[in-house]
Amino acid sequence: MNFGSRLLVALTLVMALLVNTSAAVEKAPHRRTLVVGTKEAPPFSMKTEDGAWTGISIDLWREIAAELNLAFEFRETDLQGLLDGVTDGSLDVAVAALTLTSEREKAMDFTHPFYLTGLGIAIDHKHKSPWLNVFRSFFSLKVLRFVAGLSLVLILIGFLVWRFERKRNPKHFGGDTKEGIGAGIWWSAVTMTTVGYGDKVPITLGGRMFAIVWMLVAIAVVSVLTAHITSSLTLMQMTSGVKGPEDLYRIRVGSVADTTSSDYLRESRIPFSPYKTGSEGLRAIAEGKIEALVYDKPILQYLILKEFQGELEVVPETFLPQEYGIGLPAGSPLREPINRVLLEIIHVPAWEDTLTQYLGR
Repeated sequence: MNFGSRLLVALTLVMALLVNTSAAVEKAPHRRTLVVGTKEAPPFSMKTEDGAWTGISIDLWREIAAELNLAFEFRETDLQGLLDGVTDGSLDVAVAALTLTSEREKAMDFTHPFYLTGLGIAIDHKHKSPWLNVFRSFFSLKVLRFVAGLSLVLILIGFLVWRFERKRNPKHFGGDTKEGIGAGIWWSAVTMTTVGYGDKVPITLGGRMFAIVWMLVAIAVVSVLTAHITSSLTLMQMTSGVKGPEDLYRIRVGSVADTTSSDYLRESRIPFSPYKTGSEGLRAIAEGKIEALVYDKPILQYLILKEFQGELEVVPETFLPQEYGIGLPAGSPLREPINRVLLEIIHVPAWEDTLTQYLGR
């Protein structure tokens, strides 16, 4: 073989080696450090005092990353930052308490759900006596003013009927001035309440005409009193407990802003006060600013367990079922390998131990 042939063979071998090396590089796993977005959403993602992240979602992601040999770093942001970051690709993964929704699915991808839950309602655990509410209602400043005004009216009516009857009807409205006016007040009171004992009866034309007018007016007065009592008793029944979402229309409600729970309240036309965090909303219940907080049920349970145990509680009913998943950019090549590992993890007993660790039994 001459020199030219040898040179041609050598060049061919070099080219083949370069092509094979290039193909191997292309097939090699992507080793860059992934940017994993997260946010405070106890018990799924929480930041410890030393800055480390922990929680149900965080532990799950660490196990997935270890299995797939993925290098990553956490980047803290808010919910909107997570959604925007995954959508525009500045975040490779979003790990927190992300709810799978059709609207979000249009802009990003999700893994298989790893936790099934729903919305819950947190309320005051200190069940105040409903009769105490009625008592307070009866002795409110408004009612006391009404009673004071009514007392003055009864005195005035008693005085006027005494003026009509004192001379011609001394049997019923006679005696000295004090006794006569006292008899008139008694008559005005029993007439207003429609008791009508008959022990005091006007006999003069003026007295009887005045009595007819007072009877008609008294019917209206009694109706007002009856309406107030009825509304107080109705209020007592209504405030005896919140059992589900159908009770939210009649009470003061709060929710965490820009979440699935706030979207639900807005779509259901239920007025609510927005709060930045679940803890802030629960504190509003404890301070009497709102009567219920609507938010993801497991998060409410965890926050109450850690911060408001014995003060607040979550009603048993769960509504608007939700699924939590890991967020990924649309078309991410990580989706399939993550799904395979995720399904392996959540179907072994150790996963139940993780949930128990953070949520209790």
